[in-house]
Amino acid sequence: MSRPTPLRGVHESLGATLTDFAGWLMPLRYGSESAEHNAVRQAAGLFDLSHMGEILVTGPQAAEALDYALVGHLSALAPGRARYTMIVDAGGGVLDDLIVYRLAPEEFMVVANASNYPRVAAELIERAKDFDAAVQDRSEEYALVAVQGPRSVEILSALTDADLDGLGYYAGLPAVVAGHEALVARTGYTGEDGFELFVAASAAESLWSALIEAGAPHGLIPAGLSARDTLRLEAGMPLYGNELSADLTPFDAGLGRVVRFDKPGDFVGRAALEPFRDVPPARRLVGLVGRGRRVPRHGYPVVVAGDGTVVGEVTSGAPSQTLGRPIAMAYVDSGLSSGLAVDIRGSREPVEVVELPFYRRKK
Repeated sequence: MSRPTPLRGVHESLGATLTDFAGWLMPLRYGSESAEHNAVRQAAGLFDLSHMGEILVTGPQAAEALDYALVGHLSALAPGRARYTMIVDAGGGVLDDLIVYRLAPEEFMVVANASNYPRVAAELIERAKDFDAAVQDRSEEYALVAVQGPRSVEILSALTDADLDGLGYYAGLPAVVAGHEALVARTGYTGEDGFELFVAASAAESLWSALIEAGAPHGLIPAGLSARDTLRLEAGMPLYGNELSADLTPFDAGLGRVVRFDKPGDFVGRAALEPFRDVPPARRLVGLVGRGRRVPRHGYPVVVAGDGTVVGEVTSGAPSQTLGRPIAMAYVDSGLSSGLAVDIRGSREPVEVVELPFYRRKK
């Protein structure tokens, strides 16, 4: 049975279409998917992300423990800052992609994907055992609500005295929002400006209501998983289970830059990943834009348009509200950049290979 988030009652009262996602009962949409998508691009959308996992790593050697456990250089992270990184297995396969916040010199919060956080927590506990550091899975205690969109600063400013203008990208600060203690972060995943609010689970409904009331005059509406997926796809952001898996390394996904070989000491996966530093992967992650109207979906073969030779596979696909054309991400054989199609149920639909992301907001 799917687990509810602390906001289940709110979603039901709003008439959301609920679905199982990674073992959680989540809102797929509240009404129109395109309206929710466009609200985030043009005004703001409110998301329930309480299915994500929060794992605290604390102690005198917390930074060193994370340097060993993850591919990133977390001891170089300043308090108040955040970093995108990954946890890999000994063979270099991606177990999850993560955002790590340094809350204090000896306190970090690791945010993991919903389906993966029990495994991430278990791996961190094991990998930190030889360090003076404690690992605590605190996921049950937190709710996570996100305001995303160009009007998000105006909306959140009405509910907090925190210095939002001074909060940079990939940073976080403690604040009081609508009377609730929160960690206010600015990491984003939709391609828009926005904030993620980590609060006690018991505060979730109150915070949600306050944001809806403050945001309504600015065009904020609740947004579900469907809009979240099309937004992150337009922004070219990988999704675990689609673009990332234990069968792929960070280099396969074009994210080798997050692997910090220059940090001191060893880390899990270093030996397996070293050979990929200077050798291009056999396949690379690319963007595809359809020339027709049919939409490439996850798992569809990418083929040579002329003879149908299979040269890759679609990992994510959807109609792009912003571009007005079908878009997809796919792994294709390196060196191929033209003359491709996607086999959509026996029909070869021509596609253009483009650099990611599909959408980049104007600053």
